[in-house]
Parts: sequence; C-alpha cells; structure tokens
Amino acid sequence: MLQDVDINWIAVIVAALVPMALGAVWYSPALFVSPWMRAVGKTQEDLSGARRGYAVAAAGALVMAYVLARIVDYAGATTIGDGLVVGLLAWAGFVLTTMAVNGIFAGRSLSLYLIDGGYHGVSLLVMGAILAIWD
Repeated sequence: MLQDVDINWIAVIVAALVPMALGAVWYSPALFVSPWMRAVGKTQEDLSGARRGYAVAAAGALVMAYVLARIVDYAGATTIGDGLVVGLLAWAGFVLTTMAVNGIFAGRSLSLYLIDGGYHGVSLLVMGAILAIWD
C-alpha cells in the first residue's frame, strides 16, 4: 500500500507551470527553435495549430508535478539541494533513459535528444527544488 503523502496543491500547480514557461523560452527563436525544427524536419508553418499539443503538454506537466511531489515527499526532500537531487534522479533515471531508447529505435538525431533532454532536465530540476522547499 502506498503511504499517504501531504500534497501541497499550490506548489504542484506552480511546479506544473515551470515546463510550460521554460518551454516557451527553450523552444523560442532566442534558444533552440531553429535546431529543433531542423532535427524534427518541420517548418514554422507546420507548427501552426499546435493547440492540442499545448493542452497535452499542460496536462502532462500537471501529472509530472504531482508525481514528483509524491517522490519528493517519499524522499524526505526539504531543501533546494534535496529537490535538485530528486529532480536529477527522476530525469536521469526515467526521462533520459526512455528518450534514449525511443530515439535510437526511431532514428532521431543526437541534437534532438540533447535539446529535448535538456529541456526536461531543467524542468525537473526546478520543479524538484520548488516542491522540496514549498511546504
């Protein structure tokens, strides 16, 4: 049986906003939109009408924040450093590994792996820190 955890829903919602805000910057012309579009073989016109993608991203961010909040609680993480470690472990153990397998079998480029993996890594680090310190 899973142990009860005390979920701070405001912290979960704030943490869920991190990947959304970070994604707006990470995948912008200021950073990685051009190399990302080359890596996925898309143009700016191909990306119009991405409303459904944003909805899925927002729902995914909320689920990720909730699950990470549970892991942070299980780990007893209460400092920024603790939260960063939990985020790092979640990223390295779950995100990078599954992305690598999917990327190899789908024939995706290393640059796409690094761009997308970096985005998820920064997201999970910041989310972990927020969830650890916000009681």
